[in-house]
Amino acid sequence: MSQPLAIQWHDEIDSTNEAAKRIAQAGPFTPHWIAARRQTAGRGRLGRGWVSPEGNLFTTALLPVPGGVADALRLPFAAALAVYDLIAHYAGSQLGLGLKWPNDVRHEGRKLSGILVESGQGPQGHWAAVGMGVNLAHVPQGLDQPAACLAELMQGRPVPAPEDALKVLATRFALRCEEAWEDFEATRAAWCHRVENRDGQIRARVQDEVVEGLFDGLDTDGGLILRLPSGVRRTIRAGDVELVRRV
Repeated sequence: MSQPLAIQWHDEIDSTNEAAKRIAQAGPFTPHWIAARRQTAGRGRLGRGWVSPEGNLFTTALLPVPGGVADALRLPFAAALAVYDLIAHYAGSQLGLGLKWPNDVRHEGRKLSGILVESGQGPQGHWAAVGMGVNLAHVPQGLDQPAACLAELMQGRPVPAPEDALKVLATRFALRCEEAWEDFEATRAAWCHRVENRDGQIRARVQDEVVEGLFDGLDTDGGLILRLPSGVRRTIRAGDVELVRRV
């Protein structure tokens, strides 16, 4: 997927991911982006809601995944890098901009975007819906964690309209997907180069267990590797991760 996909805009929609899933499950589809100026039922990871004020970007790339689950697992990292590229395109290489596993783009510990990748089997094979919400003009209210927006990093320069931001994102995502599917080692290296809090403690909640250790890279499938105080390396493949900032 070296070329950006076509974009389908909606003034209002329940959720761009839900719309993508309906299309994928209904029958053969042409790969494309679904974007909305407003969402009434946006969703994030782990069942969390995603607040969707107008002026921010809400979009989903719907695409076939011939390689099945193995290739779908690479998409969160491609998407995170593409959003990072988008922010850097407009704001420059900001100090404090980094990635938190698996796919949060943050500035000084505050969330700039949310990414939700869902996949399934449809009439034309395996598909993925790669949802991305990017805080362009506004910091959403009522969240359970600190958030930021691109406007805060622009130093008085105009904030891009969602339509313009999506054109940049679509180009970067096409390139990052191609890289992830052809050379995931390069994607892993790019992700690790941008990781937030590289030398700090990371706490992962895996079901009823809490695991804490130091970042020690990504596994070949994208799992988060932690080095525990005992020296043992533990790979986390699902769970809620937070960066521990000591006072």
